[in-house]
Amino acid sequence: MHLAICTQYYPPEVGAPQNRLSELARLFVLSGHRVSVLTAMPNYPTGKVHEGYGGFWRRESIDGVDVLRTSIYPTQSTDFLKRLVSYFSFVFSSAIVGTFLLPRADFLMLESPPLFLGLSGFWLSRVKRARLIFNVSDLWPESAVQLGFVRRGGVLHKVSSWLESFCYRKAWLVTGQSKSIVADIQGRFPNCQTYHLSNGVDLERFAERDNTQTRDALRVNGDCVALYAGLHGAAQGLSQVLDAAALLSKEPGLRFIFVGDGPEKKSLIAATRERGLDNIEFLTPCAATEMPALLGAADIVLVPLRSFISGAVPSKLYEAMASGKAVVLVAAGEAAEIVRDHGVGLTVEPGDIDGLAKAVLTLANEPHARRIFGENGRRAAEQHFNRETLVNRFREFLEREMCA
Repeated sequence: MHLAICTQYYPPEVGAPQNRLSELARLFVLSGHRVSVLTAMPNYPTGKVHEGYGGFWRRESIDGVDVLRTSIYPTQSTDFLKRLVSYFSFVFSSAIVGTFLLPRADFLMLESPPLFLGLSGFWLSRVKRARLIFNVSDLWPESAVQLGFVRRGGVLHKVSSWLESFCYRKAWLVTGQSKSIVADIQGRFPNCQTYHLSNGVDLERFAERDNTQTRDALRVNGDCVALYAGLHGAAQGLSQVLDAAALLSKEPGLRFIFVGDGPEKKSLIAATRERGLDNIEFLTPCAATEMPALLGAADIVLVPLRSFISGAVPSKLYEAMASGKAVVLVAAGEAAEIVRDHGVGLTVEPGDIDGLAKAVLTLANEPHARRIFGENGRRAAEQHFNRETLVNRFREFLEREMCA
């Protein structure tokens, strides 16, 4: 089998789709299949092309995967117009370079968002005579409406809704990373063939371990650490965490640590300084290889969203569970159901600052509860969210379809 993947995001970038898709590609290769990836020059989340990359296209090999990169207009700006320019720059470059340099494949897996990449994916699936798999990690344009980026009923919303419908109807298979995403698509497009390709976690990388050295590097001095590690973007709503930290600023032995980068980071740092919050520290982004030790050094892992986003289950939740850490989740929907059903932490509705502060303080004062939540999380990750198991099931599904 030859699987081609078209995605704007891929390592050496750090992030949820990068980890998920690169692990899928690696595991397919280990199973004896060929994988080609068509992606952009790495630039996420800084908005600058990484050193050593550039030009209109280039090839490289990562874990036995043939990676074909094309140019992109990089930006870290929160301005939606600039982000559209960035998205469409890769749509066009991937379509052009992919037409001539991407080899023929049995399946072409297209990652959405950005939804607009569906135009390139549809074209390439026809040119390469590959069955199109449209992988939905966020429901666009609905999630954009819920975040306030797109006005419901506006021109962009209507165009995006048409494109969403077009992509689903033209795809051989539509995969969704959460049950609620799949249910939403099945309800609106009953003729689509769907598959629940759940997100998961590498259980070997994220595991309980001795993290004394990392805690020493964080200079926690025995404090309870509430950690957020990931993108500092609009969807995460990290200002909620700042507000909760302000309410807890007089609590001894409790520190909030933010690790990562993104368009909101500068404003978050400025707000922290203006408010004189000395219980908050911002650290630079860490490499993907350092993330397991960082999570292992935390006492509480924060997984916030700014508002309810249909179908959203942050990948940070699975990593925290596999690391055996208690979670404070600021979200509703399926993510909250996972936390409650498996007993891995406390849930708070987005915007409930008092509730968030109370949840963090409760776990900070109850190490026994943190331990129980952590043990439950690791057990649930092993039983339900082992990425290797999930990917192998998907691979076997495609193998059966090829033989049918």
